[in-house]
Amino acid sequence: MMSNWFLHGDYGLAPTNYPALLLALLLAFLAGHTISWVYIMTHSGLSYSRSYVSTLIILPVIVALVMMVLANNVVLALGLMAIFAMVRFRTILRDALDTAYVLAVVVIGLACGTQKFATAVIGCIFTALIMLYFWYTSFGTRHRYDIIVNLHWSRTLAELDPLRHLLQRHSRKARCATQRSNEGYGGTDLSYRLLLRNPARVEDLLTQLRALEGVSRVTSVQAEEESEI
Repeated sequence: MMSNWFLHGDYGLAPTNYPALLLALLLAFLAGHTISWVYIMTHSGLSYSRSYVSTLIILPVIVALVMMVLANNVVLALGLMAIFAMVRFRTILRDALDTAYVLAVVVIGLACGTQKFATAVIGCIFTALIMLYFWYTSFGTRHRYDIIVNLHWSRTLAELDPLRHLLQRHSRKARCATQRSNEGYGGTDLSYRLLLRNPARVEDLLTQLRALEGVSRVTSVQAEEESEI
């Protein structure tokens, strides 16, 4: 009896095609996932945000749910525009994913108000599963480096090989972030970003760097994840 109610749970003017609804939500999720992966791999700069990556996945799902709820109904479309306008002007949201949550509950509420009960349930469960997936997997987090090492190199840049070999022994990836000539004192100030082979051996690396001929003023800081949490 309960299953019969659910299968006939949409009382809107247009009947709901449930296989098409699930296919639309799944396809929107996969398409958003693809775009977000491209964003993660190609993004450069300091403005990277994990919540924005998650939003790129959830928004296509919400939009697909909106289109299924509206079902070419102009009156519902105008009502949805009025609701979104109210949310936009009365609420300030600083996080992109917070906006996605607001959109999700608005669309689900719209589905309930238009008597598309089964659509509301399916959309709510699907959206909740995606949000839990973001939380459980920390999807979108990028961890490229463990530490940043700053040092002064008193020898010429043509003699950097011993320093490079030492860094390569301790790290899987080493990138020289900055290189600045120290006028008046001679030598060069260098800054390296390192992805360590064994993060527990940071002190060993620093000790060997300080013992290397030509190296002085060695300092290190932990590299934060490239993500706004």
